[in-house]
Amino acid sequence: MKLQICSGRLHTILAGELILALEWVSGPYRGIRISNETITFMQTFTVTRVFADQNGDSHFEDIEYPLNEAGPIGFLSASISVKNMVFRKVSPNYDDFHPAPQRQFVVLLDQGVEIESSLGERRSFQPGEVLLMDDVTGKGHRSRNINPVERKSLFIILGDSPAI
Repeated sequence: MKLQICSGRLHTILAGELILALEWVSGPYRGIRISNETITFMQTFTVTRVFADQNGDSHFEDIEYPLNEAGPIGFLSASISVKNMVFRKVSPNYDDFHPAPQRQFVVLLDQGVEIESSLGERRSFQPGEVLLMDDVTGKGHRSRNINPVERKSLFIILGDSPAI
């Protein structure tokens, strides 16, 4: 199989006989157009999970929740069972090492946060991003404000069904 890119089209030459013209389609329905047919890529919503391994060390993992087209309201995931929602504010100098108190989504509302795993890996997250805090056992993680200002977030505490 040979791949060749020319003038915005990707031409696939298979065994020297079959030629398919593939064209990237952008916009809300991203995909690849093969001749007159369009293959649409699945829409997803990315959430970063913080979890503990068998040794109790915390790690990061990006999870892609599949989204299904729901007409004019956009794309929706499958429903996730939750127990409660809590509003939270932390002080400008917030910097704490702890395990998650329960399995919960954290939605960053107005400021960024840096999360550090127990192994020293650091990631920064910005307002609008969603985290799944799943390191309820083990060594925990460090959370600190990126900027020295009060930070607001939502805790969405998970129900009994798995969130992943």
